Amino acid sequence: MPNTHTASDLLVKALENEGVERIFGIPGEENLDLLEAIRRSGIELILTRHEQAAAFMAATHGRLTGRPGVCLTTLGPGALNLSTGAAYALLGAMPMVMITGQKSILTAAQARFQIVDTIAAMTPVTKMTKQIISPPTIPTVIREAFRVAQAERPGPVHLELPEDIAAATAPQVDLIPPTPATLPVASLDVIAAAADVISGARRPLIMLGAAAARPRCTHALSEFVARMRIPFFTTQMGKGTVSGCTDLYLGTAALTEGDYLHEAIDQADVIITIGHDTVEKPPFTMHSRGQTIVHLDYQPATIEEVYVPQVEVIGDLHHTLHALTDRLDGKVPHAQALLPLREGILANVADRATEDRLTPQRIVHEVRQVMPDDGIVALDNGMYKIWFARNYRTITANTLLLDNALAAMGAGLPSAIMASLLHPGRRVMAVCGDGGFMMNSQELETAVRLGLNLVVVILEDHAYGMIRWKQAVDGFTDYGMTFDNPDFVAYAQAYSATGTHVTDAAQLGPALEHAFTQGGVQLLAVPVDYSENTRVLIDELQHETATHQDTADRPVHHTTRS
Repeated sequence: MPNTHTASDLLVKALENEGVERIFGIPGEENLDLLEAIRRSGIELILTRHEQAAAFMAATHGRLTGRPGVCLTTLGPGALNLSTGAAYALLGAMPMVMITGQKSILTAAQARFQIVDTIAAMTPVTKMTKQIISPPTIPTVIREAFRVAQAERPGPVHLELPEDIAAATAPQVDLIPPTPATLPVASLDVIAAAADVISGARRPLIMLGAAAARPRCTHALSEFVARMRIPFFTTQMGKGTVSGCTDLYLGTAALTEGDYLHEAIDQADVIITIGHDTVEKPPFTMHSRGQTIVHLDYQPATIEEVYVPQVEVIGDLHHTLHALTDRLDGKVPHAQALLPLREGILANVADRATEDRLTPQRIVHEVRQVMPDDGIVALDNGMYKIWFARNYRTITANTLLLDNALAAMGAGLPSAIMASLLHPGRRVMAVCGDGGFMMNSQELETAVRLGLNLVVVILEDHAYGMIRWKQAVDGFTDYGMTFDNPDFVAYAQAYSATGTHVTDAAQLGPALEHAFTQGGVQLLAVPVDYSENTRVLIDELQHETATHQDTADRPVHHTTRS
């Protein structure tokens, strides 16, 4: 009979104490004692088909809930397969706890077989990494791991549990009750200084970044924007922080410069950045135009060549936003100075959205039509991400899951699986390129096994399209980016999912609606016409940039199509 008071039992009880309900991963022989403890617990093991996918799922749990997701692997190759997911969580500020096995540390019966220095390997891609060497320390180690993972800036923590420690007898020790994290608040003097700058702005503009999507500040943020009446835009990872259907929304900075939205950015004299994290690809570049940047965030700004804010208000954003709202309400006389630009910006972005071709604009339009306000779209990484960032209007927070930090391919399907597990009553869709989908396509089996209702859209261009586009932009010969695909309908059927080919733009909307109505795991293979990449993102926007690149000191005017 197994020892019922092992270190593994204690560790699982500590995880339950932290509110853990699921663990994602692939156990190995070094995890067998821990696996048995999980079996006897109230925690569900979600077996995945690749360790990387388990890390993406755990990270997405952290992103959507604010509580660390947990993943489990064996030593060596299993542990190293978590590294991309760890970097995904680190750069994306997603709380996660990774637990990996290791050979015995008190004996060496198998010499160096499968052993790598996982602690050293995880150090650059985690907030903390630690080997558990003593059963009595487990409650404090687990409490610290979860505390560090959730603390600003959130991210991944790694724990290594050697198999002899996992099997060792554990004493009766008390668990440590979780306590809510307390955040420092900005001083009233700093808030007053920022308020003076904002109230004196002639053309103020708000930018919402990735940290503004933290669940704890959503209400205060919406109230701030609504009462200030200052127009706003978002970064890619800031989408959904405030509804894109308000009359103050100017768009999303899917590009660093040169898009229609950048006319408003260039004309602004004060930009209030809320939750901006420079880990994202820059939404704009600061120029020597005398613009003042007011940085509101949980942590001080990371000073970069493209981002040097002159005013910083650091502390709990919930507190900061409430304090600024109370101080500034009705006291920003030029709040709506840039609002006349809104109609032209949004009209240009929405142009040709209903054209009778499977262009990115048409695909985004049809997806938006079938997704309710709380429906969740999880994007993989590819050319279509730019189009979803520009064209997809988010209404509810955290309903367009994209990664503009590590920007790892292969994350779309695992992220959608996690979203569906957390929100079984909501429509969830993964949108993947054919390249990114095949990096973790095996997780279709996981989704089917879990009985999920999930729609997976694969955009086929038979290429690594983003890099192929950049290759063309930079004047290089088309080389090394194209490939062949399996028959995706047959591929879906092989996993007991349902597959559908969509070849006509008029078919896409009805096919998506039918997929959601039918339920289960539904895969739609859709050819995408990327000729719009050149027409819009190069030719049209280059001309647009030339027509307004010196407008920062001109009167605000409507943007019209060239």
